[in-house]
Amino acid sequence: MERIKQIQDWLAVQLPEQTFTLAVASSDASFRRYLRATFADGTTGIVMDAPPEREDVRPWLHVQQLFRNAGAHVPEVLAQDLARGFLLISDLGSTTYLAAFDSGNVDMLYRAAIDTLIDIQGASRPGALPVYDRALLKRELDLFPDWYIGKHLPIALGNEQRNTLEAVFAKILAVNLGEPGVFVHRDYHSRNLMHTGTAPGVIDFQDAVYGPLSYDLASLFKDAYVEWDEEQTIDWLARYWEKAKKAGLPVRANFGEFFRDYEWMGVQRHVKVLGIFARLFHRDGKDGYLKDMPLVAKYLRAACLRYSELFPLLRLLDQLENRQVQVGYSF
Repeated sequence: MERIKQIQDWLAVQLPEQTFTLAVASSDASFRRYLRATFADGTTGIVMDAPPEREDVRPWLHVQQLFRNAGAHVPEVLAQDLARGFLLISDLGSTTYLAAFDSGNVDMLYRAAIDTLIDIQGASRPGALPVYDRALLKRELDLFPDWYIGKHLPIALGNEQRNTLEAVFAKILAVNLGEPGVFVHRDYHSRNLMHTGTAPGVIDFQDAVYGPLSYDLASLFKDAYVEWDEEQTIDWLARYWEKAKKAGLPVRANFGEFFRDYEWMGVQRHVKVLGIFARLFHRDGKDGYLKDMPLVAKYLRAACLRYSELFPLLRLLDQLENRQVQVGYSF
């Protein structure tokens, strides 16, 4: 309640002529929360409440400028108080892509998301964002043994199993780090794209980095919250690839090589996400993501079946879930 009172007092100073009410708009997997301010004239704004001892709003502000300059539809900054962790930003509405999907608009929405992603990637330059380097990618992978295996299953890995996992991780990282670098949103999916008309509103971008080109594609088309037929996602991926080539982005000349990069990037992301979802539950008491774990695991298994170098990871998953007897192996 103290934070709410501080926000009310701050808004009263920022907009002395306006009366307003506050209501919770949303929260996310971090310590940030969002309040919708509704003013007497019917207009609205969003207050980002980011306690400074927990969250730093400066990365959000920095990426907002980069993505805005790239032509992406991001919230505008109307007022800020960095010391207390308050931002007043424009309201992109409450309808996410996930909520907006119906039988007639899915293709249109994804094509718009592809166009915005190409705009963002087209503005990429080294040095503007932290690098998605080996250390960060590996730290994310390690969430899997630490939280998904160690806390969620929970199982203590033996030395041979741990060595198997480390060997597969090394192969995954080699493919990931071999990709061309671009701006990476890092969570470019149906819950962070707002249905605002033509171009999607882009939110939750504060963790953006400079890294593998296919990462946001894996986020978008292998979405933890909604599943599409692979034939459809490959069609969208091919459309992206053609448009990206025409836009001068550093995509692979061969679609097969590009698709392999995308698949292996998805493996890194899904391994990480299983760890994050487990951590959100066991450390932070947030159980809302548990229902999304099976789809993430399904994506992971499908990719592991496609590439022989990833078979050891599939075998390990089967051992951990006691599936090896039911599944059997032909490889």
